[in-house]
Amino acid sequence: MKCVKVLNRKSGAGMMAAVMMSALLTGSSVPVFAASGIDMSTDYPGVTVKAGDTVTFPLDFASLDGEGHDIALSASSLPEEWTGYFKGNNNQVTRVHISGTSDQEGSTSGSSLATYSLTIPQGAEEGVYTVELEADAGAGDTDKLELEIAVNQEEVGQSNFTSEYPEQQGASGTVFSFDTTIVNNRGTGQSYALSAQAPEGWQVTFTPSGESTNVASLDIDAGASQGVTVKVTPPETVEKGDYTISCAAISANDSLSADLTVSITGTYDVSLSTQDERLSCDAYAKKGTDITLTITNNGNVDLTNLNLTSSAPSEWDVAFSESTIDTLEAGATKEVTATITPGENVITGDYVTSLKVSNDQTSSSADFRVTVKTSTTWGIAAIAIVIVLILGLAVIFKKYGRR
Repeated sequence: MKCVKVLNRKSGAGMMAAVMMSALLTGSSVPVFAASGIDMSTDYPGVTVKAGDTVTFPLDFASLDGEGHDIALSASSLPEEWTGYFKGNNNQVTRVHISGTSDQEGSTSGSSLATYSLTIPQGAEEGVYTVELEADAGAGDTDKLELEIAVNQEEVGQSNFTSEYPEQQGASGTVFSFDTTIVNNRGTGQSYALSAQAPEGWQVTFTPSGESTNVASLDIDAGASQGVTVKVTPPETVEKGDYTISCAAISANDSLSADLTVSITGTYDVSLSTQDERLSCDAYAKKGTDITLTITNNGNVDLTNLNLTSSAPSEWDVAFSESTIDTLEAGATKEVTATITPGENVITGDYVTSLKVSNDQTSSSADFRVTVKTSTTWGIAAIAIVIVLILGLAVIFKKYGRR
């Protein structure tokens, strides 16, 4: 696990015993070994990082001679502009203490008594670098640990911020919803601050998947991911075109970004009214009454396949001079005549008839009050009948009244 070690300490107690037994059997003299008291190691002495990262190495220490030791810690070799420090119990340290042991192998291990935190400068070029740490127990009893650091532009297992469908399109007034995912591939949990750069007047919110509360930051465990719904609301007056919303998730170790694209296909808006904006008329049974409708395209794109429909009382008839408008240019107005004919048995009074213009993108409707009146011809006929009846009664009374 270590690239550099003092040779006479690698043998250990077992090697010493084997050498002594061999010497006794061969009759040769027994060599004298230098004292070997300490061992410093880390589980992963070789890592891959990118420029600007900070990486932490947990350090284990062992006593190989059964004695306790106070060990001085230092970095004996460090690339230029690289920085690092030893840390223990939430403090920066320069020394650690390990106790002796009485087990058969003569060693005991402290579980990560200290860590070494190493910061790679932003300008570090790609390549493999060596950092050498030294543990010194005094009296010439030392141990060295060589760390191999590979610097790459793209770190293996790099965190990321992605969207399943980063490009969407719709008309003005549409609220766009993007499903995104933040993946923390770091070895430690990260707190990500969320932000977005959008055109003026646009609103952007972040909501964790499955929740309803908007957030400005997220805590994500090491190796975990979090779904985030990004809701984008354009202003009502937005013009046709493509717009980019740059989203960011930034932590102490990551600067993640995701670009979302919204394509506004246009503003769809149509209105239905009359020239004088009057929404009432008089009508008679079985007699058609014409109403001139004005249909206006208030949007910024042409409207196609506009259909005119109606909703009237039972047995009434509504007919349009044009029931379909193939194309109505942006800003243009078209006049269409609607003919309303009440039913034969309609009673005098007020009625409501609804007229509507619509296509797949927009619609507009208006309710007309139709006042049904009695026909003048029938009124004259009724008066004539009354007069005839009165004259008839007068003649009868004159002829037979004196008898």
